[in-house]
Amino acid sequence: MAVNGNSNTGTNGAGDGGWRESDSDTFVDWGGYFVPHRDSQIRIICDLVAPAGNGDGYVELCCGAGHLGEALLRAHPRARLLALDGSATMRRVSRQRLEQFGDRAEVAAFDLADGGWRRLPWAPLAVVSSLAIHHLDGDQKRRLFADMYGALKPGGSLIIADLVEPTTRPSRAVAAWTWDAAVRQQAMAHDGAGDPYRRFVELDWNLYASGEPDPADQPSPLLDQLNWLTEANFVDVDVHWMLGGHAVFSGRKAA
Repeated sequence: MAVNGNSNTGTNGAGDGGWRESDSDTFVDWGGYFVPHRDSQIRIICDLVAPAGNGDGYVELCCGAGHLGEALLRAHPRARLLALDGSATMRRVSRQRLEQFGDRAEVAAFDLADGGWRRLPWAPLAVVSSLAIHHLDGDQKRRLFADMYGALKPGGSLIIADLVEPTTRPSRAVAAWTWDAAVRQQAMAHDGAGDPYRRFVELDWNLYASGEPDPADQPSPLLDQLNWLTEANFVDVDVHWMLGGHAVFSGRKAA
């Protein structure tokens, strides 16, 4: 199946190769094992966002089960969060996780590929996204980066954790086995029912090792995405972490 990430791009249950609600259920149950070093990725994003003052906030694209949003609101107690997702399952789980923060957190529906939501109700100090934009093709990513630059508060950042496309066959093989090894290691800590690594293999979740990639997965080379950020006028464009074909990278809007 080789579908990955926190959400879809608005094709819930359409059966057209996009993200389905059954995929959301799977990710809620097993995402902590399927994503390499998810806790580290979340901590990096929390460290990279600018501290929020009163009235400042962050926007999360494809909030999934709310783990990143929860971490952001805990790390930055004066921040508010607008958490967006195209999956009803993910929105329900995220609302449950974020209800502890009261009116500091809002969860809403959106379609990542659509442009209508990009006129945000307030200028965020950061736009963050984990395992979502690889569902967009290259031109859609370029437009998203440009739109987020326009939406951000001066000095704000766009911070992305996502799958990236290896540019050579050897590098793709490295991405495949290092992702596989990370999941196998993380599965060793599992003490409940089921085997996370076996589920990972059964579901063909590792798109770099998959013989039949899902057309919904459209990762772009990391260098291309860094160039698109620069093209959109972001500064301080940088890569902060990478393992198993997953990377955390960002750009900042000049103050």
